Amino acid sequence: MSDALKHECGIAMVRLLKPLEFYKKKYGTSFYGIQKMYLLLEKQHNRGQDGAGFASVKLDVNPGTRYISRVRSNQQQPIQDIFKQINHRINGILEENPDKKDDVNWQIQNMPYVGNVFLGHVRYGTFGRNSIESVHPFLRQSNWRHKNLIMAGNFNMTNSAELLEGLIELGQHPKENTDTVTIMEKIGHFLDDEVQEIYQKCKEQGINKKEASPIIERDLDIKKILQKASKNWDGGYAMTGLLGHGDAFVLRDPAGIRPAFYYQDDEVIVIASERPVIQTVFNVAIDAVKELEPAHALIIKKNGDTSVAQINEVLEKKACSFERIYFSRGSDADIYQERKKLGKLIFPVLLKSIDYDITNTVFSYIPNTAETSFFGMIEEAEAYLNKRKTNAILSGNRNISAADLTKLLAERPRIEKIAIKDAKLRTFIASDDSRDDLVAHVYDITYGVVKSTDNLVVIDDSIVRGTTLKQSILRILDRLNPKKIVIVSSAPQIRYPDCYGIDMARLGDFIAFKAAIALLKETKQEQIIETVYQKCKSETDKTENFVKAIYKPFTAEEISNKIAELLTDKTIKAKVEIIYQGIDNLHKAIPNHKGDWYFTGDYPTVGGAKFVNKAFVNYYEGNTSRAY
Repeated sequence: MSDALKHECGIAMVRLLKPLEFYKKKYGTSFYGIQKMYLLLEKQHNRGQDGAGFASVKLDVNPGTRYISRVRSNQQQPIQDIFKQINHRINGILEENPDKKDDVNWQIQNMPYVGNVFLGHVRYGTFGRNSIESVHPFLRQSNWRHKNLIMAGNFNMTNSAELLEGLIELGQHPKENTDTVTIMEKIGHFLDDEVQEIYQKCKEQGINKKEASPIIERDLDIKKILQKASKNWDGGYAMTGLLGHGDAFVLRDPAGIRPAFYYQDDEVIVIASERPVIQTVFNVAIDAVKELEPAHALIIKKNGDTSVAQINEVLEKKACSFERIYFSRGSDADIYQERKKLGKLIFPVLLKSIDYDITNTVFSYIPNTAETSFFGMIEEAEAYLNKRKTNAILSGNRNISAADLTKLLAERPRIEKIAIKDAKLRTFIASDDSRDDLVAHVYDITYGVVKSTDNLVVIDDSIVRGTTLKQSILRILDRLNPKKIVIVSSAPQIRYPDCYGIDMARLGDFIAFKAAIALLKETKQEQIIETVYQKCKSETDKTENFVKAIYKPFTAEEISNKIAELLTDKTIKAKVEIIYQGIDNLHKAIPNHKGDWYFTGDYPTVGGAKFVNKAFVNYYEGNTSRAY
């Protein structure tokens, strides 16, 4: 994605089902779980570079022994930093106790991070501070082991304010007004109630607190706790949690907006945000990795018993399509094919744009994540040329010379690596983004492959704000002096903000929205803007997305043309056209992930419509704050 766009976080959990001695004997290390967690997080670092965290829980250690360890970092390379800290602590202890290098029982009693259950998180902060306090996992502490709660999630709630009020009504006084703390305290409240209820039953039977502890561990009903806690949640989430005594869970939202996958064998249970991550780290087949169904929780008891339970009413599945287009790793078998198909399906529109002249067209892609859709686009270009060759040969022209036939058969789409990002320059500019001249040089350009008679086609994952296109990409592509520049977006026009975890919260940021507003003014339809504002202002409790009216008077092509006009300044010599994927083709390419609210405005939860209407009010009033 040429526009910088932060996104949802990544989760990872590992539950070892055997004693640590087993992993020491089989894999040569008692740090097997820690090593796997490092790999799971590193393979998901694409999901978070603002912060990372790790937590572990030990089972059945002696009283007075620290059984929860946690480390977090918001450094420039947070995953590397947290595991550097872990290794430093572990190696330091082993250097002081060299005779304990192979003593697994001693290690689990005396060393931090060595445990049986592990939770990890990588974070992209969609808003707020990038302080260490904002980095997951979060910890809710108690002297009762069962009441300790460690949580990390990939989520955003649209009704955080209401949830906070609910906690206050329960008599709590949360230390922060963030949805992470609110959710943790919500679960914590019902966890406390459940522990107290079981203990009260034990007390009535003459069982003291010490004797009640294993009974609480056994009878604690995680399903009931999650059902009560999540009853009024509105948002997209994949929520993970560990309890101090060793129970664990992951809970997915009712519409399946945020992803969660798991794998289990007789040695381990593992959870992650992405399927290929588990496949790679544990070397397992694709069919062995399961997707956690929406509104369900995977619950792991301390004794290793595992179950999948329905927690909430299942809504229509609206799994995030942006996951497939851009955010998840493209090494997933299905995602790879979906991205290729996005490129294939947009080719007919592209072909018309270049007047069917493949001979005088150069094809490329920016950035690297668009490479897979580029492959699909090129496959279609090759298929088109092959059909043209076949028709020419079968036309019955027996006078064609050997040279002309050879030339005909040799024709291929002209594929070139046009632009390469200069990462060092990008980092330098990040510290001083006012230096516009430097921004235009973020990409190195390949000279000598484009002629003045050529079309230059560049495919991107999506075009959100258009800032990078205007400030950098179009300028550097124009240096090659092509006849025409065609920017292809494998995703449809992004028209509406996201409220479930992607950093797209302000309507006024989107180039498609700016184009629609400009068209309304040009066509003397400004009254629509005022009408939408009045509806959003007076009916923010309704579930209708009133902002759709902004786009209704215009076709997608009209908006695309206006976007091209807005992004092309007077210094650009080439004609510029911008082509977007159609909604129907999006669903053809990605049939099982129909969450498309950022394209269509059809939000999967009640809070979505309230959010987008509030976002419009903020835009109209010049308020740059976020709508959630």
